[in-house]
Amino acid sequence: MDLKQKTEDGGDVFAGFCSRFKSFATEAIHVGQEPEQWKSMAVVPPISLSTTFKQHAPGNHAGFEYSRSGNPTRNCLENAVAALDGAKYSLALASGLAATVTITHMLKSGDGIVCMDDVYGGTNRYFQRIATELGLKVAFADCTKPELLKAALKPNTKLVWIETPTNPTMKVVDIRACSDLIHEHNKDIVVVVDNTFMSAYFQRPLALGADICMYSATKYMNGHSDVVMGLVSTNREDLNERLRFLQNALGGVPSPFDCFLVNRGLKTLHLRMERHFKNAMGAAKFLEADPRVERVIFPGLPSHPQHEVMKKQCTGCPGMITFYIKGNLEHASTFLSNLKIFAIAESLGGYESLAEHPAIMTHASVPEKERCLLGISDTLIRLSVGLEDEADIIEDLKQALAAAHPTKN
Repeated sequence: MDLKQKTEDGGDVFAGFCSRFKSFATEAIHVGQEPEQWKSMAVVPPISLSTTFKQHAPGNHAGFEYSRSGNPTRNCLENAVAALDGAKYSLALASGLAATVTITHMLKSGDGIVCMDDVYGGTNRYFQRIATELGLKVAFADCTKPELLKAALKPNTKLVWIETPTNPTMKVVDIRACSDLIHEHNKDIVVVVDNTFMSAYFQRPLALGADICMYSATKYMNGHSDVVMGLVSTNREDLNERLRFLQNALGGVPSPFDCFLVNRGLKTLHLRMERHFKNAMGAAKFLEADPRVERVIFPGLPSHPQHEVMKKQCTGCPGMITFYIKGNLEHASTFLSNLKIFAIAESLGGYESLAEHPAIMTHASVPEKERCLLGISDTLIRLSVGLEDEADIIEDLKQALAAAHPTKN
């Protein structure tokens, strides 16, 4: 080390200190960081946090130039999701709603949207309070009834938004029947299926005639309640090109680290979904047999109105259960407050069990009149059954019901 006192180029603040180490800043920035070296044989895909990428010459790059436009870690996730969806193309967005916004931006003012009447509250809010202000014409219809869906289709309809099972009343839509009906009416209408509740493991909408499959990957696709993300898949090249443009132009992209986490979550998706189904079936059967419960809505039960449709188009059921507790809001609140394993929280699809009150929580933004028509009452409770031991889940439900109805057996 050169111990020469440094005064000539550092100003007074460095006077009396040793000379700086030669090329320290240059070496810190460049040595070991050469872009050409990243050709490892790592089994686990690396996280590429770089916002920009070295070009061989102006405009001559190796597939990536700027991370909003494309990123190796995001590309890895998108390829994996496309395979699981049976799709040619997949895109990752910053959230499920970012995916919804990106898809909707394919339309122009005056175009029409027909949306399933019972959908995620954020979807309802976006279509009713934002999309309409942008000049889009939005109508809602119960897509479980073909005659209502057909009546809702207009000459300006450009997109039909289906959610199945629906959130929170668990209606199941026949994707094949709806897609055929819509495309027969107008082959250019884009059919979108929100597949959040099912995951790619239990349902493949594209194979059933849908044009776009989308997710809030925050839920089952990631499965660990630690990432907010959206996913969009399609087999149509024209839709992919438009969505790719919008993904870059609107800029609602996820971080590379979040892409890494969701890609990791996919590795256990099949194992998690099978356990969710098993636990939910046990919980649903318990609730259906309990006298303190008015009604259970779970597509895996024969009592579900669209049970046969569910079996026809799905390979299983997720961990989502909706039920009506007997009594009133006080009984529902007491039940929720006494749960021990289930956390009172919004969201769903994580490894942990969650419970919520849709009318007060996830669907509070839906107008009260519409909530009543949909059956989202004060006694409606939604469960996201997690991966805990089945017996412990049922015992938790049992003791919470006893707290809500102490005099009923």
